[in-house]
Amino acid sequence: MAQIFDQVEEAIRGIKKGQFVILVDDEDRENEGDLVMAAEKVTPQAVNFMAKHARGLICLALTPERVGELQLPPQAHENTAAFGTAFTVSIDARRNITTGISAADRATTIRTAVDPACKPGDLARPGHIFPLKAQKGGVLRRAGQTEGSVDLARLAGLYPAGVICEIMNDDGTMARLPELAEFAKQHRLKMVTIKDLIEYRMRRETFIKRVASAKLPTIFGEFEAVVFENEVDNGTHIALVRGHIDGSPTLVRVHSGCLTADVFGSLRCDCRDQLHRALEMIQKEGRGVLLYLNQEGRGIGLLNKIKAYKLQDDGSDTVEANLQLGFKADLRDYGIGAQILVNLGLRNIRLITNNTRKIVGIEGEANVRYLRTKKNKMGHILHKV
Repeated sequence: MAQIFDQVEEAIRGIKKGQFVILVDDEDRENEGDLVMAAEKVTPQAVNFMAKHARGLICLALTPERVGELQLPPQAHENTAAFGTAFTVSIDARRNITTGISAADRATTIRTAVDPACKPGDLARPGHIFPLKAQKGGVLRRAGQTEGSVDLARLAGLYPAGVICEIMNDDGTMARLPELAEFAKQHRLKMVTIKDLIEYRMRRETFIKRVASAKLPTIFGEFEAVVFENEVDNGTHIALVRGHIDGSPTLVRVHSGCLTADVFGSLRCDCRDQLHRALEMIQKEGRGVLLYLNQEGRGIGLLNKIKAYKLQDDGSDTVEANLQLGFKADLRDYGIGAQILVNLGLRNIRLITNNTRKIVGIEGEANVRYLRTKKNKMGHILHKV
Protein backbone atom coordinates (compact mmCIF):
# COMPACT_ATOMS: atom_id res chain seq x y z
CA MET A 1 0.00 0.00 0.00
CA ALA A 2 2.93 2.32 0.66
CA GLN A 3 3.63 2.71 -3.06
CA ILE A 4 0.45 4.79 -3.56
CA PHE A 5 1.95 7.61 -1.48
CA ASP A 6 4.42 10.14 -2.80
CA GLN A 7 7.49 11.60 -1.16
CA VAL A 8 7.01 14.68 1.01
CA GLU A 9 9.67 16.46 -1.06
CA GLU A 10 7.50 16.00 -4.17
CA ALA A 11 4.47 17.40 -2.36
CA ILE A 12 6.44 20.45 -1.23
CA ARG A 13 7.56 21.12 -4.78
CA GLY A 14 3.96 20.86 -5.95
CA ILE A 15 2.73 23.23 -3.24
CA LYS A 16 5.40 25.75 -4.23
CA LYS A 17 4.13 25.66 -7.82
CA GLY A 18 0.55 26.32 -6.70
CA GLN A 19 -0.63 22.75 -7.23
CA PHE A 20 -3.03 20.71 -5.13
CA VAL A 21 -1.77 17.91 -2.89
CA ILE A 22 -3.87 15.28 -1.14
CA LEU A 23 -2.99 15.09 2.55
CA VAL A 24 -4.08 11.87 4.27
CA ASP A 25 -4.44 11.65 8.03
CA ASP A 26 -3.41 8.02 8.41
CA GLU A 27 -2.27 5.01 6.43
CA ASP A 28 -5.00 2.54 7.40
CA ARG A 29 -8.11 1.92 5.32
CA GLU A 30 -10.31 4.16 7.47
CA ASN A 31 -8.45 7.35 6.73
CA GLU A 32 -9.70 10.54 5.09
CA GLY A 33 -7.95 12.97 2.80
CA ASP A 34 -8.07 16.70 2.13
CA LEU A 35 -7.19 18.68 -0.94
CA VAL A 36 -4.48 21.10 0.16
CA MET A 37 -3.11 24.22 -1.53
CA ALA A 38 -0.96 27.11 -0.37
CA ALA A 39 -3.33 29.97 0.44
CA GLU A 40 -1.28 32.59 -1.38
CA LYS A 41 -1.54 30.53 -4.59
CA VAL A 42 -5.33 30.16 -4.56
CA THR A 43 -7.34 31.13 -7.66
CA PRO A 44 -11.03 31.12 -8.55
CA GLN A 45 -10.34 28.01 -10.63
CA ALA A 46 -8.82 26.27 -7.60
CA VAL A 47 -11.82 27.12 -5.39
CA ASN A 48 -14.18 25.89 -8.11
CA PHE A 49 -12.21 22.62 -8.37
CA MET A 50 -12.54 22.06 -4.61
CA ALA A 51 -16.26 22.80 -4.64
CA LYS A 52 -16.93 20.64 -7.71
CA HIS A 53 -14.64 17.67 -7.18
CA ALA A 54 -13.80 17.50 -3.46
CA ARG A 55 -17.22 18.70 -2.24
CA GLY A 56 -16.17 19.26 1.38
CA LEU A 57 -16.03 22.44 3.42
CA ILE A 58 -13.48 24.92 2.07
CA CYS A 59 -11.40 26.20 4.98
CA LEU A 60 -8.43 28.50 5.48
CA ALA A 61 -5.75 27.20 7.86
CA LEU A 62 -3.85 29.99 9.63
CA THR A 63 -1.12 30.18 12.24
CA PRO A 64 -2.09 31.25 15.78
CA GLU A 65 -0.19 34.49 15.21
CA ARG A 66 -2.20 35.33 12.10
CA VAL A 67 -5.49 34.51 13.82
CA GLY A 68 -4.48 36.96 16.55
CA GLU A 69 -3.47 39.66 14.08
CA LEU A 70 -6.83 39.43 12.32
CA GLN A 71 -8.67 39.34 15.66
CA LEU A 72 -10.65 36.23 14.76
CA PRO A 73 -12.40 34.83 17.86
CA PRO A 74 -13.27 31.14 18.18
CA GLN A 75 -16.49 30.03 16.57
CA ALA A 76 -17.54 28.46 19.88
CA HIS A 77 -16.58 29.43 23.44
CA GLU A 78 -16.17 25.74 24.34
CA ASN A 79 -14.70 23.53 21.65
CA THR A 80 -16.34 20.10 21.94
CA ALA A 81 -15.49 18.99 18.39
CA ALA A 82 -14.41 15.34 18.26
CA PHE A 83 -10.93 16.15 16.94
CA GLY A 84 -10.56 19.61 18.47
CA THR A 85 -10.79 21.41 15.11
CA ALA A 86 -10.32 25.09 15.97
CA PHE A 87 -12.79 27.02 13.81
CA THR A 88 -12.84 30.78 14.16
CA VAL A 89 -15.71 33.00 13.05
CA SER A 90 -16.25 32.82 9.29
CA ILE A 91 -15.10 35.70 7.09
CA ASP A 92 -15.55 37.54 3.81
CA ALA A 93 -13.41 40.24 2.26
CA ARG A 94 -15.01 43.67 2.70
CA ARG A 95 -14.05 44.83 -0.78
CA ASN A 96 -13.92 43.46 -4.32
CA ILE A 97 -16.57 40.76 -3.80
CA THR A 98 -20.32 40.41 -4.38
CA THR A 99 -22.26 37.96 -2.21
CA GLY A 100 -19.10 36.19 -1.05
CA ILE A 101 -20.05 32.66 -2.15
CA SER A 102 -18.77 32.55 -5.72
CA ALA A 103 -15.45 30.92 -6.47
CA ALA A 104 -13.97 34.30 -7.35
CA ASP A 105 -15.29 35.88 -4.15
CA ARG A 106 -13.96 33.11 -1.95
CA ALA A 107 -10.55 33.25 -3.63
CA THR A 108 -10.50 37.00 -3.02
CA THR A 109 -11.34 36.51 0.65
CA ILE A 110 -8.57 33.93 1.06
CA ARG A 111 -5.95 36.08 -0.63
CA THR A 112 -7.06 39.10 1.41
CA ALA A 113 -6.72 37.22 4.71
CA VAL A 114 -3.16 36.11 3.96
CA ASP A 115 -2.03 39.47 2.63
CA PRO A 116 0.38 40.81 5.29
CA ALA A 117 -1.17 44.26 4.79
CA CYS A 118 -4.64 42.99 5.70
CA LYS A 119 -6.09 44.43 8.91
CA PRO A 120 -9.03 43.12 10.98
CA GLY A 121 -11.27 45.80 9.48
CA ASP A 122 -10.62 44.48 5.98
CA LEU A 123 -12.68 41.38 6.76
CA ALA A 124 -16.42 41.04 7.31
CA ARG A 125 -17.84 38.58 9.85
CA PRO A 126 -19.60 36.18 9.30
CA GLY A 127 -18.76 35.11 5.79
CA HIS A 128 -18.24 32.22 3.42
CA ILE A 129 -14.66 31.20 4.26
CA PHE A 130 -14.02 29.24 7.43
CA PRO A 131 -10.64 29.96 9.05
CA LEU A 132 -9.00 27.29 11.19
CA LYS A 133 -6.42 28.02 13.87
CA ALA A 134 -3.48 25.65 13.53
CA GLN A 135 -1.54 24.75 16.64
CA LYS A 136 1.89 26.23 17.13
CA GLY A 137 4.43 23.60 16.18
CA GLY A 138 2.31 22.23 13.36
CA VAL A 139 1.93 18.48 12.91
CA LEU A 140 4.36 17.87 15.77
CA ARG A 141 1.71 19.22 18.14
CA ARG A 142 -1.44 18.06 16.35
CA ALA A 143 -1.48 15.54 13.52
CA GLY A 144 -4.26 17.17 11.51
CA GLN A 145 -4.74 18.52 8.00
CA THR A 146 -5.04 22.04 9.44
CA GLU A 147 -1.49 21.91 10.77
CA GLY A 148 -0.27 19.87 7.82
CA SER A 149 -1.38 22.43 5.25
CA VAL A 150 0.34 25.26 7.14
CA ASP A 151 3.52 23.17 7.45
CA LEU A 152 3.55 22.34 3.73
CA ALA A 153 3.18 26.01 2.76
CA ARG A 154 5.95 27.02 5.16
CA LEU A 155 8.27 24.24 3.97
CA ALA A 156 7.65 25.43 0.39
CA GLY A 157 8.89 28.89 1.36
CA LEU A 158 5.43 30.43 1.04
CA TYR A 159 3.16 32.31 3.43
CA PRO A 160 2.32 29.81 6.21
CA ALA A 161 -1.35 29.30 5.43
CA GLY A 162 -3.23 26.61 3.56
CA VAL A 163 -6.60 26.10 1.90
CA ILE A 164 -8.08 22.68 2.66
CA CYS A 165 -11.19 20.81 1.59
CA GLU A 166 -12.31 17.29 2.51
CA ILE A 167 -12.68 14.86 -0.39
CA MET A 168 -16.07 13.19 -0.65
CA ASN A 169 -17.42 10.49 -2.95
CA ASP A 170 -20.21 11.06 -5.48
CA ASP A 171 -22.73 9.53 -3.06
CA GLY A 172 -21.80 11.96 -0.28
CA THR A 173 -19.74 9.55 1.81
CA MET A 174 -16.19 10.35 2.81
CA ALA A 175 -13.52 9.14 0.42
CA ARG A 176 -11.24 6.54 1.98
CA LEU A 177 -7.86 5.31 0.83
CA PRO A 178 -8.93 3.37 -2.29
CA GLU A 179 -11.09 6.28 -3.50
CA LEU A 180 -8.39 8.80 -2.62
CA ALA A 181 -5.83 6.85 -4.63
CA GLU A 182 -8.18 6.84 -7.63
CA PHE A 183 -8.89 10.56 -7.16
CA ALA A 184 -5.16 11.29 -7.13
CA LYS A 185 -4.62 9.20 -10.25
CA GLN A 186 -7.55 10.78 -12.08
CA HIS A 187 -6.44 14.34 -11.38
CA ARG A 188 -2.68 13.63 -11.41
CA LEU A 189 -2.13 14.80 -7.85
CA LYS A 190 0.56 13.95 -5.32
CA MET A 191 -0.67 12.22 -2.16
CA VAL A 192 1.20 12.17 1.15
CA THR A 193 0.38 11.24 4.73
CA ILE A 194 0.61 13.37 7.84
CA LYS A 195 2.72 10.59 9.35
CA ASP A 196 5.30 11.05 6.60
CA LEU A 197 5.18 14.82 7.05
CA ILE A 198 5.90 14.41 10.77
CA GLU A 199 8.84 12.13 10.02
CA TYR A 200 10.10 14.58 7.39
CA ARG A 201 10.15 17.42 9.90
CA MET A 202 11.69 15.31 12.63
CA ARG A 203 14.59 14.37 10.34
CA ARG A 204 15.30 17.91 9.26
CA GLU A 205 14.45 20.21 12.15
CA THR A 206 15.72 20.48 15.72
CA PHE A 207 13.28 21.33 18.49
CA ILE A 208 15.22 20.84 21.68
CA LYS A 209 17.76 22.98 23.49
CA ARG A 210 19.94 22.30 26.53
CA VAL A 211 18.98 24.70 29.32
CA ALA A 212 20.67 23.51 32.54
CA SER A 213 22.94 20.85 34.01
CA ALA A 214 24.36 19.84 37.40
CA LYS A 215 25.83 16.86 39.24
CA LEU A 216 23.23 14.54 40.78
CA PRO A 217 24.34 11.97 43.39
CA THR A 218 21.87 9.04 43.61
CA ILE A 219 21.63 5.63 45.24
CA PHE A 220 22.74 4.33 41.84
CA GLY A 221 25.86 6.48 41.77
CA GLU A 222 26.62 9.98 40.58
CA PHE A 223 25.10 11.27 37.34
CA GLU A 224 25.11 14.54 35.49
CA ALA A 225 21.54 15.81 35.24
CA VAL A 226 21.01 17.63 31.93
CA VAL A 227 17.69 19.42 31.35
CA PHE A 228 16.34 20.02 27.86
CA GLU A 229 13.44 22.15 26.69
CA ASN A 230 11.18 21.22 23.80
CA GLU A 231 10.65 24.45 21.86
CA VAL A 232 7.42 23.13 20.30
CA ASP A 233 5.44 22.93 23.55
CA ASN A 234 7.97 24.26 26.13
CA GLY A 235 7.99 20.87 27.86
CA THR A 236 11.10 19.92 29.82
CA HIS A 237 12.90 16.58 29.85
CA ILE A 238 15.92 15.39 31.80
CA ALA A 239 18.83 13.14 30.89
CA LEU A 240 20.92 11.42 33.58
CA VAL A 241 24.39 10.87 32.16
CA ARG A 242 26.97 8.63 33.81
CA GLY A 243 30.55 8.34 32.66
CA HIS A 244 32.24 9.61 29.52
CA ILE A 245 30.13 9.66 26.36
CA ASP A 246 32.12 8.89 23.24
CA GLY A 247 31.61 7.06 19.96
CA SER A 248 31.52 3.60 21.51
CA PRO A 249 28.19 1.79 22.10
CA THR A 250 26.43 3.38 25.07
CA LEU A 251 23.73 1.88 27.28
CA VAL A 252 20.55 4.01 27.02
CA ARG A 253 17.11 3.85 28.59
CA VAL A 254 14.36 6.14 27.23
CA HIS A 255 11.85 6.29 30.10
CA SER A 256 8.48 8.04 30.04
CA GLY A 257 7.77 9.76 33.35
CA CYS A 258 5.28 7.96 35.62
CA LEU A 259 4.58 9.90 38.81
CA THR A 260 2.29 7.26 40.28
CA ALA A 261 4.86 4.47 40.02
CA ASP A 262 8.24 6.21 39.92
CA VAL A 263 7.47 8.38 42.98
CA PHE A 264 4.58 6.71 44.82
CA GLY A 265 5.37 3.07 44.03
CA SER A 266 2.06 2.25 42.33
CA LEU A 267 1.60 -1.43 41.52
CA ARG A 268 -0.70 -0.68 38.59
CA CYS A 269 2.24 -0.64 36.17
CA ASP A 270 5.82 -1.76 35.86
CA CYS A 271 7.40 1.66 35.29
CA ARG A 272 9.29 1.90 38.58
CA ASP A 273 10.78 -1.56 38.08
CA GLN A 274 11.94 -0.57 34.60
CA LEU A 275 13.42 2.69 35.88
CA HIS A 276 15.34 1.10 38.71
CA ARG A 277 16.51 -1.83 36.59
CA ALA A 278 17.86 0.57 33.97
CA LEU A 279 19.70 2.66 36.55
CA GLU A 280 21.19 -0.50 38.07
CA MET A 281 22.37 -1.63 34.63
CA ILE A 282 23.95 1.75 33.93
CA GLN A 283 25.60 1.71 37.37
CA LYS A 284 27.04 -1.74 36.71
CA GLU A 285 28.20 -0.69 33.23
CA GLY A 286 29.88 2.42 34.63
CA ARG A 287 28.55 4.60 31.82
CA GLY A 288 25.25 5.23 30.12
CA VAL A 289 22.26 7.57 29.78
CA LEU A 290 18.79 7.48 31.25
CA LEU A 291 16.49 9.84 29.35
CA TYR A 292 13.44 10.75 31.45
CA LEU A 293 10.73 12.13 29.17
CA ASN A 294 7.86 14.20 30.51
CA GLN A 295 5.16 11.98 28.95
CA GLU A 296 2.93 10.93 31.84
CA GLY A 297 0.50 8.12 31.16
CA ARG A 298 1.96 7.21 27.74
CA GLY A 299 1.40 10.83 26.72
CA ILE A 300 -2.16 11.50 27.97
CA GLY A 301 -1.15 13.44 31.09
CA LEU A 302 -1.70 12.88 34.79
CA LEU A 303 -5.37 13.90 34.91
CA ASN A 304 -6.42 11.57 32.11
CA LYS A 305 -4.19 8.86 33.51
CA ILE A 306 -6.16 8.87 36.77
CA LYS A 307 -9.40 8.82 34.76
CA ALA A 308 -8.03 5.80 32.92
CA TYR A 309 -7.31 4.13 36.26
CA LYS A 310 -10.98 4.51 37.19
CA LEU A 311 -11.99 2.81 33.95
CA GLN A 312 -9.54 0.03 34.75
CA ASP A 313 -11.18 -0.32 38.16
CA ASP A 314 -14.41 -0.93 36.27
CA GLY A 315 -12.90 -3.72 34.18
CA SER A 316 -11.09 -2.12 31.23
CA ASP A 317 -7.45 -2.86 30.54
CA THR A 318 -4.83 -0.15 30.02
CA VAL A 319 -5.33 0.07 26.23
CA GLU A 320 -9.14 -0.04 26.39
CA ALA A 321 -9.15 2.73 29.00
CA ASN A 322 -7.13 5.03 26.73
CA LEU A 323 -9.44 4.35 23.80
CA GLN A 324 -12.55 5.02 25.89
CA LEU A 325 -11.12 8.41 26.84
CA GLY A 326 -10.66 9.25 23.16
CA PHE A 327 -6.91 8.64 22.98
CA LYS A 328 -4.82 6.20 21.00
CA ALA A 329 -3.24 3.36 22.96
CA ASP A 330 0.10 5.18 23.04
CA LEU A 331 0.64 8.91 22.38
CA ARG A 332 4.31 9.04 23.33
CA ASP A 333 6.68 10.87 21.01
CA TYR A 334 10.14 9.33 20.91
CA GLY A 335 11.36 11.70 18.18
CA ILE A 336 12.17 14.36 20.77
CA GLY A 337 14.09 11.76 22.74
CA ALA A 338 16.15 10.90 19.68
CA GLN A 339 17.08 14.56 19.24
CA ILE A 340 18.19 14.76 22.87
CA LEU A 341 20.41 11.70 22.46
CA VAL A 342 22.02 13.25 19.40
CA ASN A 343 22.57 16.49 21.33
CA LEU A 344 24.36 14.50 24.03
CA GLY A 345 26.73 13.18 21.39
CA LEU A 346 25.43 9.62 21.22
CA ARG A 347 25.72 7.93 17.84
CA ASN A 348 26.02 4.27 18.76
CA ILE A 349 23.60 3.12 21.45
CA ARG A 350 22.40 -0.06 23.18
CA LEU A 351 18.79 0.52 24.14
CA ILE A 352 17.12 -0.85 27.25
CA THR A 353 13.39 -1.19 26.61
CA ASN A 354 10.48 -3.59 26.36
CA ASN A 355 8.85 -2.71 23.05
CA THR A 356 9.24 -4.46 19.71
CA ARG A 357 12.51 -2.70 18.98
CA LYS A 358 14.29 -3.43 22.23
CA ILE A 359 14.04 -5.84 25.16
CA VAL A 360 14.28 -5.39 28.93
CA GLY A 361 13.74 -7.79 31.82
CA ILE A 362 10.53 -7.35 33.84
CA GLU A 363 9.58 -9.34 36.88
CA GLY A 364 6.79 -9.27 39.46
CA GLU A 365 3.27 -10.60 39.90
CA ALA A 366 1.41 -7.44 41.03
CA ASN A 367 0.93 -6.11 37.48
CA VAL A 368 0.54 -9.31 35.45
CA ARG A 369 -2.71 -8.11 33.80
CA TYR A 370 -1.09 -4.80 32.83
CA LEU A 371 1.94 -6.55 31.35
CA ARG A 372 -0.20 -9.07 29.48
CA THR A 373 -2.14 -6.21 27.88
CA LYS A 374 1.09 -4.48 26.82
CA LYS A 375 2.24 -7.71 25.20
CA ASN A 376 -1.01 -8.68 23.50
CA LYS A 377 -2.34 -5.26 22.43
CA MET A 378 0.73 -3.05 22.06
CA GLY A 379 3.26 -5.48 20.61
CA HIS A 380 5.69 -5.28 23.53
CA ILE A 381 8.13 -8.14 24.06
CA LEU A 382 8.51 -9.17 27.68
CA HIS A 383 11.76 -11.12 27.78
CA LYS A 384 14.71 -10.93 30.10
CA VAL A 385 17.80 -9.08 28.85
